[in-house]
Amino acid sequence: MTDDGNPVWLTEEQQRVWRAYLLGSARLSELLDAGLRRYGIDLAEYEILVVLSESEGHRLRMSELARAVHQSRSRLTHTITRMARSGLVRRATCPTDRRGVWAELSDQGRALLRDAAPDHVRAVRENFVEAVCPEDYTAVGRAFASVADTIGAS
Repeated sequence: MTDDGNPVWLTEEQQRVWRAYLLGSARLSELLDAGLRRYGIDLAEYEILVVLSESEGHRLRMSELARAVHQSRSRLTHTITRMARSGLVRRATCPTDRRGVWAELSDQGRALLRDAAPDHVRAVRENFVEAVCPEDYTAVGRAFASVADTIGAS
């Protein structure tokens, strides 16, 4: 905002970059989501499987998992409930805090991740990593680290 309360509009170049980001990220998300649907999961569920697979004991408290996958606790609870019905994860009570609930990666979830990961990584590589020149790829990383820091700080 300016001193008189009026918005500072984007320049034509800023608008072009912003719209390219919106379109590119939407198309990439749609493509990655469609690829994972062949395995019966979506991109958010895949991210949960990956985070759990990388966690000690292949489990995390629900609050920690929600932060790690950038979902509200409510949305994560619904997603974990659906994934548990499919046998991909289990819920377990925390041994040190009866109120705490863990999400654990099941053997079935681990097998699904092992099957889906090669296709998913190939799609990320072909449609993002290799679609951008190395200098721009590094710049995208820096740019979104700055965005995350700015939003995280506010």
